[in-house]
Amino acid sequence: MTLPDLDLRAEIVVDLDAIARNVALLKQKAGGAALMTVVKADGYGHGLVESARAARAGGADWLGAAVLEEALALRRAGDTGRVLTWLAVPGEDYTDAVEAGIDVTAYSVPQLGDIAAAARSAGRPARVQLKVDTGLNRGGATREQWPALVEAAADAEQSGAIRVTGAWSHFACSDEPDHPSNDLQEKAFAHALEALDALGLQPEVRHLSNSAGTLLRPWSAYDLVRCGIAAYGLSPAPEVVTSAELGLVPAMTARARLAMVKRLPAGAAVSYGHTWTAPRDTTVGLVPIGYGDGVPRHASSTAEVLAAGGRRRIAGLVCMDQFVVDLGDARAEPGDPVVLFGSGEDDAPTAQDWAEACGTISYEIVTRIGGRFVRRHVSTEGLVGR
Repeated sequence: MTLPDLDLRAEIVVDLDAIARNVALLKQKAGGAALMTVVKADGYGHGLVESARAARAGGADWLGAAVLEEALALRRAGDTGRVLTWLAVPGEDYTDAVEAGIDVTAYSVPQLGDIAAAARSAGRPARVQLKVDTGLNRGGATREQWPALVEAAADAEQSGAIRVTGAWSHFACSDEPDHPSNDLQEKAFAHALEALDALGLQPEVRHLSNSAGTLLRPWSAYDLVRCGIAAYGLSPAPEVVTSAELGLVPAMTARARLAMVKRLPAGAAVSYGHTWTAPRDTTVGLVPIGYGDGVPRHASSTAEVLAAGGRRRIAGLVCMDQFVVDLGDARAEPGDPVVLFGSGEDDAPTAQDWAEACGTISYEIVTRIGGRFVRRHVSTEGLVGR
């Protein structure tokens, strides 16, 4: 993608065509399974509605939203396809979701009761998927709770309050393909599905695989795979395989303009705490964004940006509104562009590069960036403003 001219202080550019192409590639990798693109957390920082439209253009059969508000926002934006949501607390009102034809997830018998009550209020059956905990030990019914949940679901379906549309679980270690828990979870999931068969429940979709499972354990696909980070062009298992090796293109570019350029003598210390000292006479540039905009403070003196024609390291601590980069002897002027991370073209760092510099994962880099950045969506395929 050729980036548009930068005329703002700082912006996030999201390439919707890249998302669509990534989704199309993932659908091929999924074989005959349907594909869900997960757009939770504002589309992993890329924009909820815009990412959803790009995913649909790439062939996504389903969209995944963590909470009810995200799923309902998709409906308000005009999405009429299948949408699954899965995270709620006791007392939440499912009525609007039931009326909107959104699939909701039940972890427990009381939660299933809340959903059934909403269905009676809405005057139509709720579309419900049952989640079993197979070893992640996070959300979902435990092995001990699962039989009661399945039995309650069968009763509620018999009464007409719900329709059981799916059963699912989530891998804990699919980014480590040889981890023994993967096989154990798959066996636990297969065993859990037997309980549905025993009571005559016939879910439309059974699903276990996330992005890493889709790419590294294709035999675990079942009827549906759920892809999140890979849809945005970042590898879910970078220590195993890179985005480039997978054919994925990072969709987000975070960039800014230099606010100031100055020459410093050797021995001059920079930013709070004077944690970085110029080892030689050097030029530094001031970038007008900071941790108030989601730039990790852990990037201090470690992460690199693309500026003045090459990779340049952050010098000193990242501040709330700004940070400094060491430009060496390169020529630079106030207003020149700085790319924090992008697609990797032109030697620009990627979100994965920043994740490694900060000791975190690319998911956190792209979802936390924001603040006073202006987000711009671009497409040569007409995906903007659909």
